[in-house]
Amino acid sequence: MKDFFSNLFGRNNDPKSIVSFDVMDAIYTKLYNEINNFEFKIQGIHDTVLVNLYSFPGSFDYKEAQDEIKNSGLKNAYGVLNELYKKIDIGPVTEEQMLQELEFDYIHIQFYTEPTPEVKKYLKHVLHNFVIFFCCTNSLETNDFKILYSGGHFINYTKGILETQSIDIKDPKTDIQKIGFKEFEKVLQGICEYLNIELPESIQLPSQGKLIPEEVEVTQETFEEFIQLVSRGNVEEKLIKKQSKKLLKNFKKENKEYHEIIQGQWDFFESIDCWNSDWKFDPEDAEYFISEMIGEDLNFNYPEETYSHDLFPYIQTALEKRNLELMTYDTQGDNYLFFVANKEDVGRILQLSELTKIEVNQL
Repeated sequence: MKDFFSNLFGRNNDPKSIVSFDVMDAIYTKLYNEINNFEFKIQGIHDTVLVNLYSFPGSFDYKEAQDEIKNSGLKNAYGVLNELYKKIDIGPVTEEQMLQELEFDYIHIQFYTEPTPEVKKYLKHVLHNFVIFFCCTNSLETNDFKILYSGGHFINYTKGILETQSIDIKDPKTDIQKIGFKEFEKVLQGICEYLNIELPESIQLPSQGKLIPEEVEVTQETFEEFIQLVSRGNVEEKLIKKQSKKLLKNFKKENKEYHEIIQGQWDFFESIDCWNSDWKFDPEDAEYFISEMIGEDLNFNYPEETYSHDLFPYIQTALEKRNLELMTYDTQGDNYLFFVANKEDVGRILQLSELTKIEVNQL
């Protein structure tokens, strides 16, 4: 059941915004009546988006969660909920309501985005958690919502949710939040598309067209195109067909096994004009190896005492003049496997990366 309390703020129902009560309530209704959790892909969003309908205390009714609650210094799940309610100015659950064992629902949405340039030195993607609670504003009926936010991983779920902070979606406090809040609008549109929720015409959609990618059959030709693009066409046709056949065979195996096998495929990609470097490198190394990859001298200006990740903007500026871009395969390790792509092919390379599960990152 939905059972919420009054708060101190006005309603969140801007008819032009997708982050509004009417949209949130429609999503809640679908989650409550049809499917209470799912994950799906959205074009332009790394990995999958996770959507869950949870409740207090029901979703915390297992030993690990009970231990987490105890270790946090609280008596029960209602205690956790009341701590969260304090942050968003919702009145506490009373002892009488606890005895009635009422359920208090909330929605938890998780997804990744690209980091800021500064954070990109350390993380390739950043996680965003949006926790949505419904409430009543100047009404006896549910007509509003509040959002708690965290950029952390909920390894200990109770601790993770207790560390969330109240946010105003229109007022991000950091550059990371600015990215996450903007993408949150796109994610909500994707959720509505996935759940077949018809949005009001008054809403200014964050993205035009479909957000959920259509199912595409991965074939040998898919891998051939990928190799062609990441090598800028500098691979013999015979080798492309041989390697594509091998990659497709591995792709069709179980996911876990595939990700283990792909570690042995970097030798091939390194052989088609890549630069394998650890996370620390000098500008002289970058100039030398990139020059080797593109077949001409590359020199770029950079401030003194600039190394490794801090060199990327200067490298990219120099390559952009040649309509090129430096990219890297995600080796899941602490090394880079750099390659150079034609600027106009970058978007397609990223699409093929998603299809083939050979992860590629922009720098």
